[in-house]
Amino acid sequence: MTQLHIEDHDRHEHPLDIVERLASLRDWIFDRAETDEMSVSVAGRWAEYHVAFTWIEDVEALHVACAFDLKVPERRRTEILKLVSLVNEQLWIGHFDLWSTDSVVMFRHSLLLTGGSAPTQNQCTMMLKSAVDACERYYQAFQFVLWAGKPAREALDAVLFETEGEA
Repeated sequence: MTQLHIEDHDRHEHPLDIVERLASLRDWIFDRAETDEMSVSVAGRWAEYHVAFTWIEDVEALHVACAFDLKVPERRRTEILKLVSLVNEQLWIGHFDLWSTDSVVMFRHSLLLTGGSAPTQNQCTMMLKSAVDACERYYQAFQFVLWAGKPAREALDAVLFETEGEA
């Protein structure tokens, strides 16, 4: 089998410089302690979301991970994993994971920028928006499983339920 070779391309600026500039323009609270990592805090309706942007050099990808403070105890782990699977079937982009080391649910997505491509401000905005929107949409389902002891299917059905018409 032949190995694929991808040429290294020089970049005019670091992809996270674009995210940092965007965060400054939008007055987002952010921290960039590392060259390849940046975190942004976003207040949502249900929780404070911790969004991490990471530049992964070896695959030339801008990765976003959005987590919320909702620790999963061992006794609810199986049901949360079922819910993660059911939720992921609903998503067109990105996916949820249960981060095993911290027992935290998070949304993840990546933007491939091979060949020296740079992300646009609109792409970075949409990455952040997609992550927060997914967390906002499904946060309550995770709470139903954790705090109300609901089965995954029932919790998901409850958050997907939409009322039509007027009373």
